[in-house]
Amino acid sequence: MRVDVVSLFPEFVAQIAGHGVVGRAQERGLLAVHGWNPRDHAEGSYRRVDDRPFGGGPGMVMLIDPLRDCLAAARAADRAPAKVIYLTPQGAPLTQAKVRELAKCERLILLCGRYEGIDERLIEAEADEELSIGDYVLSGGELAAAVVIDAVARLQEGALNDNESAIQDSFEEDGLLDCPHYTRPVEHSLGVVPSVLMSGNHAEIAKWRRQQSLGRTWLRRPDLLHEDQLSAADRKLLDAFRDGLAAEKTK
Repeated sequence: MRVDVVSLFPEFVAQIAGHGVVGRAQERGLLAVHGWNPRDHAEGSYRRVDDRPFGGGPGMVMLIDPLRDCLAAARAADRAPAKVIYLTPQGAPLTQAKVRELAKCERLILLCGRYEGIDERLIEAEADEELSIGDYVLSGGELAAAVVIDAVARLQEGALNDNESAIQDSFEEDGLLDCPHYTRPVEHSLGVVPSVLMSGNHAEIAKWRRQQSLGRTWLRRPDLLHEDQLSAADRKLLDAFRDGLAAEKTK
């Protein structure tokens, strides 16, 4: 998979992409990240990439031509068709389902805005879709681009040392949150590892993890839990989780 990032600070994204799972994916030839700076395509001695907004108001707006030429150069660098994504708070929320969709693409071009944003005409002409990583405003799209790159990189086959890790993550398969995890030591001043996890009974462990996943989703992200669509077994596990929580509160 190839990801091209159009940004005034492409080296910032490259540094983030050089570590951890993303860095390992690049070392294994599963992912290639390339940066493109629109300032390299700007004219004049100042290499200007922005101007004041029509209608007045604070801030600056990124110019069409440097960005358009930069996008053209990025497109021409590889024959594979690319999906252009503009990263903006106004975009559709990035979800794990969308990440899975993007991870199947042969090529992505991530467009990072700065200042007050990008001239709307360029967005309408060049962007295939707009994505947001949350309902808040950042100084630019670089951090959002890094999030997208990390999310899609870990779904490339061979990027993780154990492919099961991705399958068991939050939001995967049925959209529920992940269960809690523990490691050594068994006993600690902060608590004890649940005994079921040391029982060796894989069926009971799977049952406990499923119950915790259901319960955590109900507690923390009820918007993700569609109880009317749960199986009878899942409803029973969730009811038992609620009963256990209620019993703890009465102690």
